[in-house]
Amino acid sequence: MRRLVLVIVVALACAGTASAYPWPLKPFDRQHPIRGFFGDPRTVYENGILAGAFDGPSSISFHQGVDIAAPNGTPVYPVEDGIVHYVGAATINLITDHEVTFQYFHITPVAGEGERAIAKETVLGYVQPPYGHVHITEIDGSHAVNPLQQGHLTPYRDRTIPRVRGIVVRNLAGDAQAAVGLCGRVELDVDAYDPQPVPVPGAYRGLPVAPALVQWWMTRVGGKTVVPRTTTADFRRRLRETVGFSRSTRRGRTRTAHGSAHSSTPGCRAATSSSSPGASTRRSCRTGPTSSPFASRTSAATTPRAPDGSRSSTRRAAPALSRGPGQPDSPSSFPYARR
Repeated sequence: MRRLVLVIVVALACAGTASAYPWPLKPFDRQHPIRGFFGDPRTVYENGILAGAFDGPSSISFHQGVDIAAPNGTPVYPVEDGIVHYVGAATINLITDHEVTFQYFHITPVAGEGERAIAKETVLGYVQPPYGHVHITEIDGSHAVNPLQQGHLTPYRDRTIPRVRGIVVRNLAGDAQAAVGLCGRVELDVDAYDPQPVPVPGAYRGLPVAPALVQWWMTRVGGKTVVPRTTTADFRRRLRETVGFSRSTRRGRTRTAHGSAHSSTPGCRAATSSSSPGASTRRSCRTGPTSSPFASRTSAATTPRAPDGSRSSTRRAAPALSRGPGQPDSPSSFPYARR
């Protein structure tokens, strides 16, 4: 008998060199609750709820910024000096003089087109009802980057521990299997999420957010590596085109594939374990309650490319956004991947 150990690592490793900037809400020097993280999977159902949304086609993209919770009507300010450019009725770009653009969604704008806005002084607008949050995207050059990495949005501290809620072993037909006496190729469903670093008030309180880093590897019980460390999601700095995240939809069920994990050794036996990602990441994983934004289906048969949620931008041209910050907030749009 060959016994295997699967190790899942979920982490956030903060790094970055860009100039730090304050929060867009008062008080500027205090961390505010965030209800939507950079890289959160967004499932959008093409049909409305009354038209059988969950039984119809759907698509997945990734959140391109952060949703900062605030009461409706809260004033929103620039995080840096820049020129105001209108993108839509509730969306503006703040174009800085160093190839960085900040996008603000879900606000009622009051600043004028072409106005030079001053950080922490000019009121750009107010949080628009009924959203209860302002979305901010940071675009460095032509890529949306994670505002929560070190040296960007500050102050920001996160002492939470990402969690792996569970791992389910399935055969290629999708049927759950016991984790002992496995033979042939199997698929692993891994449920991973991160708690909110600051509790969010209202209906979003306690809901999970996406971890910035998800990795896995497999070893024999004796320690020999069978499958090397594999990164299936890495949003620590930016949305990557190479993230192994795909979608296949069946009636009433959406499956998301994060990577490839399989065993094809006759008579093999699998077990699960968790491991700290190391000193550079500050976080380890453990089991915990609630559902996850990373309810993932991993399969050796598919390692497709993921859609890149970033949008191009320059100082003089506003980024083209057709669906808003990742996906729209609507009755048929949900902030977490649904199984």
